[in-house]
Amino acid sequence: MSFFERKTTGSVVCPSCGSLVGVRDDTCYNCGRSNPGLWGYGPMLRRLSADFGFVPVVVGASSILYALTLLMSGRGLQLAGGAFSFLSPSNTALFLFGMSGAVPVFGIGWWWTVLTASWLHGNLLHIVFNMMWVRDLGGAMVEFFGPARTVIIYTVSGVTGFLLSSIAGVPNTVGASAAIFGLLGAMVHYGRSGAGSSFVYSTAMRYAVILFIFGLIMPGVDNYAHGGGFVGGYLASALLKPGTRERGDHLIGAAICVAATLLAFAYQLYKSIPLFLQ
Repeated sequence: MSFFERKTTGSVVCPSCGSLVGVRDDTCYNCGRSNPGLWGYGPMLRRLSADFGFVPVVVGASSILYALTLLMSGRGLQLAGGAFSFLSPSNTALFLFGMSGAVPVFGIGWWWTVLTASWLHGNLLHIVFNMMWVRDLGGAMVEFFGPARTVIIYTVSGVTGFLLSSIAGVPNTVGASAAIFGLLGAMVHYGRSGAGSSFVYSTAMRYAVILFIFGLIMPGVDNYAHGGGFVGGYLASALLKPGTRERGDHLIGAAICVAATLLAFAYQLYKSIPLFLQ
């Protein structure tokens, strides 16, 4: 069977309860879910979850987008001014690719940028530190929650972080740190829920406190996004019930998150490119 081939015979695992059901069954005999075979594409979703690593995808996609914003900056690219501004894309380039904040979200009505901003970064140091945190936390998250739930938490945390930041009036903001704080929030809940250990709870909470204090000290840090991301990750973890087996519904949710993010980028470029061609 090829990777993307639809399964039309045999048994599959119900996305809701994990019971074996016929691929053509109308409902699951155990939980009553309709269409448990997902039109035969359930096995493909599971293979996608297992084969595509969370950390390499996030690091790779963020790095590619950072390089593209540098290329689009042209003469606006900043090469001097200290470590916190070295290799900074221009605001125009970041705006083009989906910078979030009060101005894009409420000033212009580009609400979908709460999905795109997590993948953009403001300078070299910014992306290096954020990707180091993604690398350090991502593997543990996948182990604790599974890859699909990790994708959901990462996406939801970015949205809640940038939404709070926009409501608080931060004009423009980008970066993966809102989603990273969401991973920490999810780990805090995981440790408190009984599914994880007190060590996980204390370690995640300590990291979150240290990073939040660091954000208060350093200039230009969007602490509203950090706080919103942390709360979003905590609540998402509570809804996704860590410690239980990852189900097909989680894979569907992760696919929806990925699709929504890709559509947000496509629509952002559709809306913004004509403005810069005028």
